[in-house]
Amino acid sequence: MALTMKVSTPEETMAIGQRLAPMLAAKDIILLDGDLGAGKTTFTKGLALGLGIKRNVKSPTFTIIREYQDGRLPLYHMDVYRLEDGSGDELGLDEYFDGDGVSVVEWSQFVADELPDSYLRIAFKRLDDQGENVRELHFEPHGQRFITMVQQLEDGQNGK
Repeated sequence: MALTMKVSTPEETMAIGQRLAPMLAAKDIILLDGDLGAGKTTFTKGLALGLGIKRNVKSPTFTIIREYQDGRLPLYHMDVYRLEDGSGDELGLDEYFDGDGVSVVEWSQFVADELPDSYLRIAFKRLDDQGENVRELHFEPHGQRFITMVQQLEDGQNGK
């Protein structure tokens, strides 16, 4: 069961993250993949707002992992783009994945071997031919918990 949503502003991208946040629990893993500048960090900002995190969320490109502890759940925002060589095991990602918070992983293909079986992958695609900020978000749930979550998102989108 996959879901595709189309957005035309960064605010709409953030709003989807905010809608997803109340459904999240400790140990949940969200993978954000797609083009550069497609809205992955913008989505994470919305997720953080929905978790009650007040700090400004910035891309963790150079730090690899940023931790936000001041919300309903801790948020671990990871950008593993620079781990193309597959050195993700050295970061101790499993400690984050099995920890007390929500893990958001950008560029997850670089740590595919480290991922558990259950997660929500969101693929971001720029649709520049349709407008400067038009994006397509494709939700791919892996595991029953995330299938239910995507169904709730879809129901909310359709006004159910």
